[in-house]
Amino acid sequence: MSARFASAHASGTHWADITRTCLAELGPVTRENALGFVYVTDHLAGDLDSIVDQLRLSTGIESWIGTVGIAITGQAGDAPAEEYIDEPAISLMVGEFPADGFRLLEPGAGSSRLRALEPWRKARQPGIALVHADPRNPQLPELMRQLSDDAGLYLIGGLSSSRGALAQVAGQVGEHGLSGALLAGDVAVVTGHSQGCSPIGPAHTITKAEENIIMEIDGRPALDVFREEIGEVLARDMRKVAGFIFAALPIPGSDTGDYLVRNLAGIDTGKGWIAIAAEVSAGDAILFTRRDRNTALADLEHMLERLRQRIDRPVRGGLYVSCIARGPNLFGFDAAETRLIAKHLGQFPLTGFFANGEISHDRIYAYTGVLTLFL
Repeated sequence: MSARFASAHASGTHWADITRTCLAELGPVTRENALGFVYVTDHLAGDLDSIVDQLRLSTGIESWIGTVGIAITGQAGDAPAEEYIDEPAISLMVGEFPADGFRLLEPGAGSSRLRALEPWRKARQPGIALVHADPRNPQLPELMRQLSDDAGLYLIGGLSSSRGALAQVAGQVGEHGLSGALLAGDVAVVTGHSQGCSPIGPAHTITKAEENIIMEIDGRPALDVFREEIGEVLARDMRKVAGFIFAALPIPGSDTGDYLVRNLAGIDTGKGWIAIAAEVSAGDAILFTRRDRNTALADLEHMLERLRQRIDRPVRGGLYVSCIARGPNLFGFDAAETRLIAKHLGQFPLTGFFANGEISHDRIYAYTGVLTLFL
């Protein structure tokens, strides 16, 4: 059988019935060199162990990675893509990779997992790690640094999102760690990410700050600069900025003007200070952004066109990780993002979930969409 990908997705009332429906839609799959992806809504977080056991038994595929999301997405066959939120649902994808083309990174902490993979890493030269992580884990920045800096891997994935258990799977089901799969160097992958917020003014310089509190920007009270940026209408009623205006931290050295969006955490009108959901220091750059449907869709289309120009062969499968604040919360309930992917790049097997933070390269983003294509 030639290298192929297949996907399936379904909703229902019981995990076993939903799993059987997905397996029937998936059809016969190759077992050799196969890696499975499984995403479940948080209604099924406690059943992920049973779901993975059933998938292994029915397909003969041992290696599965995935996690839980408040919402998930899937595209299969010629049917339009679907998103599932606030209902029990599963989205699957199975892909055939080159021989010895991946290794699982099981849930957990510590560098011992990387050391155990050292012989394979030297032989297969992995460049990509598909990862899922627990947002509650205080060791997450260090775990990401081990993979990105120490192992030289480009990370792609997201943080689990759930109103209950934050389960993830990579060989075994667990919580609290970072897990996924390392892809060998000969696995053809392209990836891109789309910002969900657009700048409303130029970059400024923080001139006085302590931890996450910004006292001065460009030598002036931070709140004065903020009010000028957002305009007179919003400045008259600061309650209106919640969920619409955000801080953004430009990434030094980025040749694409990339930035990390962070929430506004507080405003002190008496002192003229603002607080954001990130620690900053004097000398850091900052800008302010707005989030709205039209600008987010325009940026997603721009990202898809850039990817289309980089693709020199048919897309075999795709993985899409979007922010939980996007999807139905921003675009409505018509699977706008995933269907836009199909419009620009064509129909192909795709799975994914809506995350509590999106991972691209060595950073955790917010309000973005990260698309990975297997060629």
